[in-house]
Amino acid sequence: MTTTTSSGERAGTGTATRTMQAIRYERYGGPEVLALAEIGRPEPGPGEVLVQVAAASVNPYDWHFMRGDPALVRLMAGLRRPKPARRTLGADFSGTVAATGPGVTELQAGDEVFGLSTGAFAEFVRARVEHVARKPWMVSHQHAASVPIAGLTALQALRDHGGLTSDGSGAGEEASSRRVLVNGAAGGVGTYAVQIARAFGAHVTGVCSTRNLELVGGIGADEVVDYTREDFTQRGERYDLVIDAVGNRSLGDLRRVVDEGGRYIGVAGSPLRGVWLKVVGRGRMKTMLAQRDRDDLERLAELLDGGEIEAVIDRSYRLEEVPEAIAYLEEGHARGKVVISI
Repeated sequence: MTTTTSSGERAGTGTATRTMQAIRYERYGGPEVLALAEIGRPEPGPGEVLVQVAAASVNPYDWHFMRGDPALVRLMAGLRRPKPARRTLGADFSGTVAATGPGVTELQAGDEVFGLSTGAFAEFVRARVEHVARKPWMVSHQHAASVPIAGLTALQALRDHGGLTSDGSGAGEEASSRRVLVNGAAGGVGTYAVQIARAFGAHVTGVCSTRNLELVGGIGADEVVDYTREDFTQRGERYDLVIDAVGNRSLGDLRRVVDEGGRYIGVAGSPLRGVWLKVVGRGRMKTMLAQRDRDDLERLAELLDGGEIEAVIDRSYRLEEVPEAIAYLEEGHARGKVVISI
């Protein structure tokens, strides 16, 4: 890991500019393009808070932006190289409010919060107040930082797109009901999907590898399928709702496991897969991306505080070890979440 300094943002002689350390990248590529840099500390604007970051977590989101792949990422971040405003990585964070911007009344300095904002792999991050929630006081920063993207994805996939209600029933005649299958149940989104579906009263089947059978059963799955020994699409079982956190099966395979009137929600896979499902899925088979929503973060905080869900943390890295953390997550074998402790 190399350490670089962005001289235009560094505190100069005779100035009062405060600095911080953050992970930066100037070009697209593998983990080798990342460097620990000293940059200017942001200031909160109207409706924003400045959070001193205690922990962050790694998501596929991060390596997509690091590599500029798929091409859709470059339309947002910069075609040939990242735009200056997008040269920091990280989205999930947990920490303590250091300062508030104009118009912020619901939070104050010293409050412990968790949420989402671009540039969370840093000592400080600036975030919109509607994208953060208070951290349950008994939940560690490492566990809270593991929640936002993965937890929001699981919650919104199950409830908003899958129609699963808090009692495990469906909302309306077209909504899914109690039999839920989670493909990729040992991953970041999968571990939350299993737990939230279980908390909502559903009968949950988790699909994972042999080494994760005990883990997935331990977090609440009623049944666990070892995909190395059995093809879940060939078992003859059908489900009211399938949450797919892997995205590696064909449409024909998926149709065999989705019950008539049921739904398939993909939270992984290429954008082209999402377009194809939109064309042929007839509204019951689709992909989704999580939406940043404070009410949903607060709902996740309630589930954490009540012990109905908990973060499954595979490994923890230091800020300067973010390249190693992303490389590990890219391998595709992480159990639950990978955390950055700052």
